[in-house]
Amino acid sequence: MAMDFARERERMVQGLIQEGLLKSPGVIEAMRRVPREMFVPEHLRPYAYSDTPLPTGHGQTISAPHGVQRRASHGRDHE
Repeated sequence: MAMDFARERERMVQGLIQEGLLKSPGVIEAMRRVPREMFVPEHLRPYAYSDTPLPTGHGQTISAPHGVQRRASHGRDHE
């Protein structure tokens, strides 16, 4: 059975908003648009919307979703 990545992505975004971790409208929109599952190896795609960093398969990781707002606003005034 195929995962509904769009639904999982929205669930993740809503959870981070409810936890107060996503506040910036621009970051929220970006999180809704970026398909995290496309940045991890196929066998890890079911975990793409877990709140954890995942390897990309190229010696790097995709960040845990909970830290994106902080990194996106680093060095700027908070929205």
